Amino acid sequence: MGPREAIDECAVNLVDPDKVAIVRGALPSDHDIAELADVFSLLGDPGRLRLLTSLLEGGELCVCDLAATTGMRESAVSHALRLLRAHRVVSVSRRGRMAYYRLDDAHVRMLLDLGLTHTGHTVVVHPERTDPAWKEDG
Repeated sequence: MGPREAIDECAVNLVDPDKVAIVRGALPSDHDIAELADVFSLLGDPGRLRLLTSLLEGGELCVCDLAATTGMRESAVSHALRLLRAHRVVSVSRRGRMAYYRLDDAHVRMLLDLGLTHTGHTVVVHPERTDPAWKEDG
């Protein structure tokens, strides 16, 4: 085993068993972790993030206006909104034949705000993102 591999291995099974017990007791349930992973996977798609940031900026928008703000096809917007609605990331209200979407609650707004703030700091870690050749979608 090389010196690099040894860094990732503990010499003992538990260094601080009391702290481990406290942390394990405070961890969310497996179900809650799976739900959180689902939300983060939904946020991992650039198209859905465009929709969510449009709603963050615009408040409440219909499918056609969301398609216009994001440059996506209406069918793609509708599909993404169905996924986001199923996971309680967005909600919908109907006025006649029109459906208007909005972020579901303040938690979603806060998650997006924090994520956008965080990405503003990642240029330090990812200097290639300041290069004009770097593409928006990665």
